[in-house]
Amino acid sequence: MKILLEIPDNRAVSLMDVLRSISYVKAKPLTESKARIMSELKDAVDEINLIKTGKKTAQNAEDFLNEL
Repeated sequence: MKILLEIPDNRAVSLMDVLRSISYVKAKPLTESKARIMSELKDAVDEINLIKTGKKTAQNAEDFLNEL
């Protein structure tokens, strides 16, 4: 199982020490860019799920391209 945690910088070092002291836990920090990408991917998947369930409407591809 993988778990993503958001921890204040001033507390992260001590928690990482605790996690690394547990033999069956592999812990490594994410870079800021990887964390941002993961967050954006999660948002995209959430939006797709809302569209699939009909709680949100999809944007027309032509309209999307015209916005660019």
